[in-house]
Amino acid sequence: MNHSVVTEFIILGLTKKPELQGIIFLFFLIIYLVAFLSNMLIIIAIISNNTLHTPMYIFLLTLAVVDIICTTSIIPKMLGTTLTSENTISYAGCMSQLFFFTWSLGAEMVLFTTMAYDRYVAICFPLHYSTIMNHHMCVALLSMVMAIAVTNSWVHTALIMRLTFCGPNTIDHFFCEIPPLLALSCSPVRMNEVMVYVADITLAIGDFILTCISYGFIIVAILRIRTVEGKRKAFSTCSSHLTVVTLYYSPVIYTYICPASSYTFERDKVVAALYTLVTPTLNPMVYSFQNREMQEGIRKVFAFLKH
Repeated sequence: MNHSVVTEFIILGLTKKPELQGIIFLFFLIIYLVAFLSNMLIIIAIISNNTLHTPMYIFLLTLAVVDIICTTSIIPKMLGTTLTSENTISYAGCMSQLFFFTWSLGAEMVLFTTMAYDRYVAICFPLHYSTIMNHHMCVALLSMVMAIAVTNSWVHTALIMRLTFCGPNTIDHFFCEIPPLLALSCSPVRMNEVMVYVADITLAIGDFILTCISYGFIIVAILRIRTVEGKRKAFSTCSSHLTVVTLYYSPVIYTYICPASSYTFERDKVVAALYTLVTPTLNPMVYSFQNREMQEGIRKVFAFLKH
């Protein structure tokens, strides 16, 4: 049941300094367009090329869709707020933004673990890869990702909607996220904080550990490669993957492990920008654009558009 008496929220954005609004708008617009177009290119390349219809590329396609939903649920509204004086968002709009962002957050974390498992099987059990990662396993893993993400999002959104917001209604953030909303609640938020801790430990910390374990086995397998060039390329790929994963998990764990009372808006807005915009921009470059088969698929897309 919705106990809120607030019909809309005021979003302050990244900064209160008018002289910085133009720079912030241009910077975030460029990064958003790069993230959106890069991920859209990956989606088109994978869908249009039958050779890319394998588990690894299906996971990359799903990651690209999740990244587009994540950035599009937040950045366009933030850009509109930065450019104009219209800095309000309706209660329903805020809850919708919260739901889609929380969904994409959960989906991305579980996807990173799923993709790490896929690479673990491919590198450590190459002869059995097609048997283990068959069509049914791929569907089962993606179904698990979606089920966990939707459940996580529904729980947190429903718990937020049970709170009473009687004022103030000013969100010192650039979008509707759980910590700043808890800070505005007039009713107890203990249950919300407990569920956030549970999600942070199971989804964020748990998935991060599982992902690192998979890459640990991959690194051990790489050490058995005899050629120096082969080792160098494999280590380069692993290190870039682990860098992006760490860059994503670290701020998420930091943000959601802190109670609402200790939330520091100015610092945490910058931290939130890492997992809402920076990582979705880096994912295509790290996971897809360095891949030869993906490069060939993208070239075919551009060749088709050219004709």
